[in-house]
Amino acid sequence: MSIRHLRIFITVASLQNMSAAAEQLFITQPSVSQAIKELEQYYGVRLFERLSKKLYLTQSGDALLKYATHLIQSFDEMETMMKNKSDVISLRIGASITVGGSLINRILNEFNEQHPKIKTQVMIRNTRKIERLLLSSKLDVALVEGKVSSKDLISKSVYEDQLILVVGKQHPFYGCDKLSIYDLQGQDIIAREEGSGTKIIFDNILKEYRVDVFERWSSSDTLSIKQAAIQSRGIAILSSLVVEEDLKKGTLHKIALEEVSLSREIYVVYHKNKFLSDSLKYFLDCLH
Repeated sequence: MSIRHLRIFITVASLQNMSAAAEQLFITQPSVSQAIKELEQYYGVRLFERLSKKLYLTQSGDALLKYATHLIQSFDEMETMMKNKSDVISLRIGASITVGGSLINRILNEFNEQHPKIKTQVMIRNTRKIERLLLSSKLDVALVEGKVSSKDLISKSVYEDQLILVVGKQHPFYGCDKLSIYDLQGQDIIAREEGSGTKIIFDNILKEYRVDVFERWSSSDTLSIKQAAIQSRGIAILSSLVVEEDLKKGTLHKIALEEVSLSREIYVVYHKNKFLSDSLKYFLDCLH
């Protein structure tokens, strides 16, 4: 078993087709078939099932893919570092929508000042998508609001964030400093999209208290949610970090809920099998 075998295996798993994998890798299809056969013989398992002219990973294949992906990435990082020690090192960082709109730039300013030779690449998605990117090794590390579900990811709390309800000047609740959760019954809500950590937290609270609301507006863009709230299209649930200036100017008004606290943790997340390179260690140290 070699690095070449693993590269071929990963490509076949991604494309679900040996011919397509051979074309992408600039090798012959028999070479691809032979590499997969040798892997299966080496481990004594079947890695793929063929259904409707497509290849699907078996349970053993899925397990191998997780390790192979991280092994190849670690190998490539080692090659880059050893062959080009003077080159700029790259760190791929993910951020959930709220973190991307409020915290990430503050963190990167400090990190880039301390480690100017490390080039950072940032990808902002909702928490669910960030989790998938970490599992497929397309990100090195991420900062998300809300917990991830996969047991293959290490998650550590690094910051406590306050979620708050806000309304615009024309909303009937403008000027109210505190409401009961039951006052939200039937109210128009400006919500985040499915998969958002913010939405999951708020939806769970509504479910716990059996409060039904009308989701009038849904968006993955924090700015559009904030603007909709300023135009009094409903009640928005946003991070306090996102609306600091709007609260000072009075374009938005903060409302507390009597029964619940909407604080939530911001987590740093990375794969449990991830090789902790110096650049990643520096980033984790910066968070603390």
